[in-house]
Amino acid sequence: MAMHEANGGKGPAPALFIFGDSTFDVGTNNFLRSRAKANFPYNGIDYYHSKPTGRFSNGFNTADQIGKYIHLKNLRQFGYEQSPPPFLTLKRNKKSFDESILQGVNFASAGSGILRDTGSAQWGEVIFLGNQVEQFALVRRSISKMLGSEEAATFFFSKASLFLISVGSNDFFDFARNNSGAIHLGAEEYLAVLQLTYFSHIKKLYELGARKFGILSVAPIGCCPAVTSLNGGNCMKPLNDLAVAFHSSTQGLLQRLSYDLEGFQYSLGNSFVMTTTLLKNASSFGLKETKSACCGSGYLNGQGGCIQAENANLCAKRNESLFWDWFHPTEIASELAAKTLFEGGNEFVSPINLSQLAYIN
Repeated sequence: MAMHEANGGKGPAPALFIFGDSTFDVGTNNFLRSRAKANFPYNGIDYYHSKPTGRFSNGFNTADQIGKYIHLKNLRQFGYEQSPPPFLTLKRNKKSFDESILQGVNFASAGSGILRDTGSAQWGEVIFLGNQVEQFALVRRSISKMLGSEEAATFFFSKASLFLISVGSNDFFDFARNNSGAIHLGAEEYLAVLQLTYFSHIKKLYELGARKFGILSVAPIGCCPAVTSLNGGNCMKPLNDLAVAFHSSTQGLLQRLSYDLEGFQYSLGNSFVMTTTLLKNASSFGLKETKSACCGSGYLNGQGGCIQAENANLCAKRNESLFWDWFHPTEIASELAAKTLFEGGNEFVSPINLSQLAYIN
């Protein structure tokens, strides 16, 4: 079975099942009729052989960095140095499908959200969170056949797997653009619809056997170059207010689920506080550029994507930049985020951090 002894005698390292949007997408959208793609230069310039893979990063993204932290010294031995591969990649290689899915699967799709229609007007075809859960149900069925339904339910999914979700940003971007299909709703009502829908997706995963959830809330999306470049270089408070409210409501949602559902465990990363801490203390983390994207075009490199063929600008010192492109962090910023998720205190991740969640019995 694909469980490995973790560093430091902490026990078996869990399989990773990853859901969400472009913060976690490692190539899902390469297979879709989508405008939310990153399988072209300069993306991946610091990845192996400078290969663009579909990650919205100069190298590894946050899903990869979490995978690295989970497996620690097992990396070289097991060749598991990053996120598990996308479901759509595995689906096309049936020969290795069964063996690979025991390590975990990445379902995340750039541009997607909690709501079914999120991202479609802006980006075309994306796989929203509900459909990602349906894809997991297919994987679950295969694993149950391999291990036996009892072993899969009582051990593999409940104790030996970690379910990671990073989603919500695109729902708020769509709301701000009036593309959400909910333009008649105010912010509070929209947030309530989001949480009700999010609740149903997480509960469905629980019904499919998931017990340990690592959730990332929404970062200060009002401060990304795509937004600040249109606002005189300043953060946009209404978007950031939505991100803060989303963390608070998600915290309440997860607390309720942990009370209502037996065995439900979670770790909630406060992406807003993590990022604003970086913004306020950038130099202490080795970052010198926190406003302009490393790769892009226009003011703050925030008015066009990181597309070499369209003569995007590219910074030389990528390890000194917070933003890779107009929406996404650099590899170094993703690494800092993963480190905080694993080692951080309650101001950053609560009620326990990802390291504690991963190895809890």
